Amino acid sequence: MKKKMIMIVGIVALFMGGYFVLDNMLYTGVRPEAIETNGFRANFYAQDDTSNETTLILIGGGQWGDYWGHEVAQRGMVGLSLPYLGKKELPILPEEIDLVYFENAITWLREQPEVNPDKIVVMGASRNAELALILATSFTETVSGVIAYAPSSVSWSNTVLPYNSNKIKASWTYKGSDIAYVPMDKIAANAQGDIDFLSYWRSGLAKKDFVEKASIKVENIKGPILLFSGKDDLVWPSSEMANSIENRLEEEQFEYDFENIKYDEAGHLISTNPDDRSRMESGSITIDDKEYAYTFGGTADGDYSAKQDAKNRVITFLTKL
Repeated sequence: MKKKMIMIVGIVALFMGGYFVLDNMLYTGVRPEAIETNGFRANFYAQDDTSNETTLILIGGGQWGDYWGHEVAQRGMVGLSLPYLGKKELPILPEEIDLVYFENAITWLREQPEVNPDKIVVMGASRNAELALILATSFTETVSGVIAYAPSSVSWSNTVLPYNSNKIKASWTYKGSDIAYVPMDKIAANAQGDIDFLSYWRSGLAKKDFVEKASIKVENIKGPILLFSGKDDLVWPSSEMANSIENRLEEEQFEYDFENIKYDEAGHLISTNPDDRSRMESGSITIDDKEYAYTFGGTADGDYSAKQDAKNRVITFLTKL
């Protein structure tokens, strides 16, 4: 049971964007305030004299969220590292996660004197990028912008994670109603006995009827959008999905600023600690009691260069809001 739980945590970390195994946190300036109120748990980052500032919500929390919360607070802004899985009294896996949890966090933030309620941005990576985009489309009056690393253009069913329930469900809900999703069978080995992540996701994107309903309505977002992806992402086709988002925004004549930044020689893990040159090149996944290896894509130099450039762009995005 312990081994299986470790595998579950590893898969969740891969797709849900915490990437805690790669980050090294050093609190040299702003220490977090642990928040447990309004039905949510988070780390709140702000300097003592901060007032009415731009705020960044880090969807998924973890050391990734703490890194960014600390970074923005050091620059006079506010950060909220917001986990929603794995912590005390929180779900273990992303199935039927109610957006009310995040709505409660936003409502609380808007009441804090450090926060400018008209400048709240959500940021996520991988499936948390999917969630960040959904939050920005769902709470258009209270979310003022979104930053998405390795994004998805659609909402996916719970079954895209091997250790979720076998029954197909929505990953995200709102007050009892499902957020429309692309239903997926669980990933399995191909005829050659390999796990092909990219083919798996592309098979979902080929389900046109479902994709039409499950496409994230990014044109409804009332604020700027910033997307990052690695052109060599081998975990899922993030650059392709970023292009789909861009095409949708152009078709709908989106009126706010939008950037779709795609990096050569960069893979899936471009959202990890921007100041850390270390990287994971590969991982493994166990399906039906068999272990399969996979790679994240990118090169060491490509990933590091992408992370550094993206960090600068994130800070610029926030300061210009």
